[in-house]
Amino acid sequence: MENLGQHQNIVIRRIKKGRHGHHGGAWKVAMADFALAMMAFFLVLWVINSSNEQQREAISGYFQDPKAWEEGQRVPSRYVIDLGGSPSQADNIAESQQLDPEKILQAEEIESLSEAIERRRLEQQKAQIEARIDASPTLSPFKNQLLLDITTEGLRLQIVDQVKRPMFAPGSSELEYYTEDILWELAPVLATIDHRLSIAGHTDSSRAQSRDSDEVNWRLSALRADAARRALMEAGVDKTQIAQVIGMGDTAPLKQDDPYDPVNRRISVTLLNKRYDEGVSGRAGTAEAEFVNDEEAAEPDDRKPVINKAGSLLQELRDERESEDNPYDNPPNADEVFW
Repeated sequence: MENLGQHQNIVIRRIKKGRHGHHGGAWKVAMADFALAMMAFFLVLWVINSSNEQQREAISGYFQDPKAWEEGQRVPSRYVIDLGGSPSQADNIAESQQLDPEKILQAEEIESLSEAIERRRLEQQKAQIEARIDASPTLSPFKNQLLLDITTEGLRLQIVDQVKRPMFAPGSSELEYYTEDILWELAPVLATIDHRLSIAGHTDSSRAQSRDSDEVNWRLSALRADAARRALMEAGVDKTQIAQVIGMGDTAPLKQDDPYDPVNRRISVTLLNKRYDEGVSGRAGTAEAEFVNDEEAAEPDDRKPVINKAGSLLQELRDERESEDNPYDNPPNADEVFW
């Protein structure tokens, strides 16, 4: 063979021109999901726009519990537990005469909430009256004689006596001029508050040493309470706002450890809460009231009285006693003497 010289390797590169890979159509699924979601969204918007409140409630209830709705109407549920869209358990059973503990609890919660709201209103009114006292040139000098507190009856305002500054003349129900000024200054505030008023008069025990003195305390406390009532009405408080005017005597001292202290002589004006006001209103009579001595309403008694009637046992005993041969009153015979 001929010597061809140095051998050189020849590399042949073949480039294969392939096609793009197949994606499997995943984008089509995503597109379909998006289109379906958009169609459902526009369907919901259309339903909301074209339906009323009752229809929307029926649709909402159906999606919460389909078994509770038929043709847009609620039907009794066979389940004991309320599933939200289902009718409540009370709709599925006959009415019972027994009280439902859940309803009782709910009523107690409502009443407790109502009392809490009313107490908050009383606290706001207390702050309002305190601000009026601080801002008034007439009331501020007597600030230490005006006591405000919230009791079981409502918001109580007490005007108390001091040794050198009594509200009334000694032993009298006539208001001192400054006491009348206090009531006239408070009347416009009380008249604008939607609560009825209970006015009570109190005395100390300095006169309660005898029965007559004790009666004076009762009468004096009632007259002083009524004097406060007249002053408030003259200053603008309407008659219908006065719930009661009572005299307490010395039975409820402000300072219990010293019933003779002058601070026990006071007038209290209470803005009654709803519960106590209903109790006061309940004292009124009703059309259904029956009197125990109502002769017309009394049922006729078939029994005949036997007293003072001829032929009765009492009449027989009386006739026997009045007879001449009465063995009880006539002197005994000689044979019957035994003493």
